[in-house]
Amino acid sequence: MPKIQIATLLSKKDIYSYLLQGLIILFSVLLSLYLENLNNEVRAINKKNNYLDDLLTTLEEDVEQIQSLRSILNESVITINKLQNDIEANNSLLTHDDVISYLISIEVGFSFFPQDGVFNQMIATGYFELIDDQTLKNNLLEMYNHQMARNYATSLEIDNFNIIFRSLPYEKFRIRFDYNLTEGDFYGARNLVSYTFNRKYYLSDSFYGLLSQAKLYSNMYQRQLYDIEDMYLSTISLLD
Repeated sequence: MPKIQIATLLSKKDIYSYLLQGLIILFSVLLSLYLENLNNEVRAINKKNNYLDDLLTTLEEDVEQIQSLRSILNESVITINKLQNDIEANNSLLTHDDVISYLISIEVGFSFFPQDGVFNQMIATGYFELIDDQTLKNNLLEMYNHQMARNYATSLEIDNFNIIFRSLPYEKFRIRFDYNLTEGDFYGARNLVSYTFNRKYYLSDSFYGLLSQAKLYSNMYQRQLYDIEDMYLSTISLLD
């Protein structure tokens, strides 16, 4: 065989070899990129699922907080009704000790504080967008935007009223109490030490109206907490 033909054949073989090697390298690079992207996607999904597990835990804890708050507010409404019944009966149903003890036990200034840390982390890191369930996403956005803003506005209004509700009766009845920080579900418990019963103020329209306003806020906030709890339970069912 002539040398030129042999050189040509060798050249073609080299070209085919180079092409094959190039294709193998290209395939390896593409496969490596694909596997890397796949691993990144799996890690992202796992991270999202971890966030959702943490979110489920915080939602369940928040529901417990809501239920405890609703119980306290409901007890306050019952107590207010007892006081107003006694006022209408010209203080013939309760002793002075009962009146003052009931009065300092009323709680209308407690607020719900949702744990939004996990949700905020999901938004900040982009993992929120990896949630496939659109209903779940809508629920979370509703809970941590509209409902949270509404809860803050209502709590602020009630807190402002609670300043008056705490200061005025305590002044009029000259109430003194000790505070046990370890009792109670949230802020401790008051223990009555002394008081001066102001019968005129107790039977006044002013005090009766103050109790009615406290009962209004308590019932109003209970209803709002019920709506929030309903959304939380619906969201928890989507995460289970």
